[in-house]
Amino acid sequence: MGVSVILKSFGLAVGQLSDARFRRVFLIGIGLSLALLIGATAGFSWFIEWVTPEEAWLPVLGEVRWLNDLLSWGAAFLLAFLSIFLMVPVASAITSMFLDDVADAVEGVHYPDLPPAQRTSFGDALRDTVNFLGVLIGANLLAIVLYLLFAPAAIFIFWALNGFLLGREYYTMAAIRRVGRKRAKTLRRENFGIIWLAGILMAMPLSVPLLNLLIPILGAATFTHLFHLLPQGEANAQYRPR
Repeated sequence: MGVSVILKSFGLAVGQLSDARFRRVFLIGIGLSLALLIGATAGFSWFIEWVTPEEAWLPVLGEVRWLNDLLSWGAAFLLAFLSIFLMVPVASAITSMFLDDVADAVEGVHYPDLPPAQRTSFGDALRDTVNFLGVLIGANLLAIVLYLLFAPAAIFIFWALNGFLLGREYYTMAAIRRVGRKRAKTLRRENFGIIWLAGILMAMPLSVPLLNLLIPILGAATFTHLFHLLPQGEANAQYRPR
């Protein structure tokens, strides 16, 4: 049952990718992510240039006047390089602030008889976004050790780790709108295996350039379906948290 529900949820999500509301969230997420990464690169380069003296003395070379330019440009190129790898987690985290719109679009088309869901407040969405981004980046940085120690299995470790993180985030987002935060956590524990497996399905395209940028939208839509198609979701969808 679990695999068939996951595949059905994924298929329904893919079938709705052309929805204008999906495109809007996608463009907002990519735009804000690019702005954040470009701003961070420019700001860090300026900081390096500011703290580096215009004149410095180096062994052998003696007094030089180009060290601050070298370090600031080096910092800019380093962050630009890192942005290639940070784009997906940053876009995933930022887009998660707007995933209520994706869930609304899914429910409006496929579950029109449901009452309006309780939307996440901006403060809660921002807090969840910051937490998700920190955990996503931190966990993947720590996992580099595992990637090096178990290089042949690195891709599977990557899928398992990010599948767990994505499944946890997107299922909670989908469930919390209908059953509240506390009940959402309970349901997440009860459906741990299915949620992790569905998360791995979301994590697998993360290694495919460009396609990986669609994962936040696809994940939100897939897990909205998953919540409603699981027995617990059907039983609790009418519950309105106070």
